[in-house]
Amino acid sequence: MKLVCLSDTHGRHHDLNVPEGDILLHAGDFTRRGSQAEIADFNQWLGQLSHPHKVVIAGNHDFLFEQSPLEARKLLNNAHYLEDSGVTLMGLRIWGSPVSPRFFDWAFNRERGSDIRRHWSLIPNSTDILITHTPAHGLLDKIWLGRHVGCEALRRELENRLKPMLVVCGHIHENAGHLNWQGMNIINASSLDRRYRPRQPIWTVEISERRVNSVSAIPHHVPENLKLDLS
Repeated sequence: MKLVCLSDTHGRHHDLNVPEGDILLHAGDFTRRGSQAEIADFNQWLGQLSHPHKVVIAGNHDFLFEQSPLEARKLLNNAHYLEDSGVTLMGLRIWGSPVSPRFFDWAFNRERGSDIRRHWSLIPNSTDILITHTPAHGLLDKIWLGRHVGCEALRRELENRLKPMLVVCGHIHENAGHLNWQGMNIINASSLDRRYRPRQPIWTVEISERRVNSVSAIPHHVPENLKLDLS
């Protein structure tokens, strides 16, 4: 079984060369400001992809999902949308949450501590794949200034209770990558770099018998019309 991991595409999904797979996972921020038009365009693009299953969570840019959730969800009908909820696909138990520690006043922001911890407490122990917009603290969460800004409460849940085989996040574009931590595969799947250019790899994960066999980074091939913007 092949999973394809995306995040933080911010309306530039048409510029991505998305590999085929069985399940597409998107860890949020598929729009810039969460408008109806942006969501509808993203949904149409999803419908053109060949992946049998698509799973999407919102991120801090996807405002409409917090402000008018019924309206937003109607616009996203080509994927399983998760918001502190789960779905089982091809035998895999997948849970998703859009929340992240407060940064100014973006969508799905929660205060550090008990306010955000209550969201993580909802995650079932049996979760195989966890999709969160924020990284856990210290795990692919370093901003360009050198500080770790991920969620401490999420890290504690991963250390002490949850043991998914795969965690997919985004949010911190400049720390996209993969690591194996305490037996869990962690992927920051941010597709755009810090300057919002679609230059970062797309991550794929091969799974069999509820076990991760391999994780691969598929390089992004920059279209000709973007090659002048590489400085």
